[in-house]
Amino acid sequence: MTADIFQTDDHNTDLSPEEQLQLIPSLTTRAELNAAERMNINAARLWAMRPRVLQRPDLLTDTFSRELHRNMFNHIWRWAGRYRTSERNLGWEVHRLSEGIRNAFGDTQCSMQHGTYPLTEVAVRLHHRLVAIHPWPNGNGRHARLMADLVVASRAGRELTWGASSDLAFAGQARNRYIAAIQQADAGDMAALLAFAES
Repeated sequence: MTADIFQTDDHNTDLSPEEQLQLIPSLTTRAELNAAERMNINAARLWAMRPRVLQRPDLLTDTFSRELHRNMFNHIWRWAGRYRTSERNLGWEVHRLSEGIRNAFGDTQCSMQHGTYPLTEVAVRLHHRLVAIHPWPNGNGRHARLMADLVVASRAGRELTWGASSDLAFAGQARNRYIAAIQQADAGDMAALLAFAES
């Protein structure tokens, strides 16, 4: 489970001095950060959904994963595209992050090749694995959802909706359902997360 999934976003809260040191733009509140991240992520999504990107042979690799994260946050965070270097109470140990990501993508490639699960389930299972590994200092859920979206789009599948038009960065009913679904998936039951991804 990732810390950014559980953060409570008080939009008027000032960013900490530590956070401000890692920022590229000069921002002072959580609301400003959320808006800047949203714009950067939207631009990254447009880039990633281009047919030329969707057809890349390295789409399901550690290399592409880092490139995607960098594109999602490159105008916001100095560490965009770099795995975290400190231990957290959630996620894998730092020295195992690369291994976890490689295994997650290898298993996804194998599932797609052998039709182990329907396409949507393959994508949602990848999302869950990435969230559990928690490789980034921030943006784990957003990166994992976009990776899942790319898996589906690369095979011309039906678009995942992730709670329809709800912004999962903000507290509310959709975010609560998402967190509960992640927790059920942690316990081995993917049904709620699959349903949420298509709701």
